[in-house]
Order: sequence, then structure tokens, then C-alpha cells
Amino acid sequence: MRHRKKVIKLGRKSAHRKAMLANMASSLIEHKRINSTLTKVKALKIFIEPLITKSKNDNTHNRRICFSKLRNKIAVTTLFEEVAKKIGDRPGGYTRIIKLGNRMGDNASMAMIEFVDYNEIYSQNNKTKESPKEESPKEESPKKSK
Repeated sequence: MRHRKKVIKLGRKSAHRKAMLANMASSLIEHKRINSTLTKVKALKIFIEPLITKSKNDNTHNRRICFSKLRNKIAVTTLFEEVAKKIGDRPGGYTRIIKLGNRMGDNASMAMIEFVDYNEIYSQNNKTKESPKEESPKEESPKKSK
């Protein structure tokens, strides 16, 4: 049974795992989307979602908590200034995982993780889907009587 086993261990010691997740989170905050293996991406999602929730309330205590996890001043500043303002109104689910298939060399399953509100492709599709509903009905030409 997997009761009380919250941490995805990733086959690494705790210090290596924490450093790796901090680096991946900093890269995600900087580039807004990254590619990695599916298991690492799932572990990163668990790691970064609470930090984004803390970034909604900008105060010294929350900044220090995020800095203790991320260990990167620039990433913390970007998280609190840019990312929190863009994602601030969302109640949760700040990231999206998209499976990319298997890696060529070792057949590892790959995935992409990205911030939900930073993807323009999906937001444009939503806007275009709404516009056809609002179109006026086509006018019919009058029929000729015999």
C-alpha cells in the first residue's frame, strides 16, 4: 500500500532531488514551458503549484518560503511579479502537462509542462470558438412563385 508516501523519489537522494526540482522550477518560471520525462514533470507539478499559490499574496514571509525552495532570487522575483499577476485570479491548476511520446534513445516517456495562462494557442482557439456562435443567421433569397 502507498499510504503516506507523498514524495515522488525519482531514484535520487533527497538533496539531489530537491536541487533538481528547484532548478527545474526556476527554468519553468523563466521559460514558461519545459520538456522532461513524465515522472519528473509530475514531481515538478507537485513542487511548484504550492509556490504559485503562495506568490498570489506578496509579502516577505511568502517570498522567503519560496526562496528557501527555489534558491534563486531572480526566479522568486519573476514568480511574484510576472507569473502571480497573470495567474492570480485562477483558483488552482496553474500548470498543464502534455505528453510528447517516447524518447528516441531509451524509450522514456517524455512530457512538456507549461503555465496554463501563458499558452496563446489555446486562448486563441477559445476566442475563435466563441465567435461563430454569435454570427447572424444567413439571409435567404426570396423564392420565385410560379
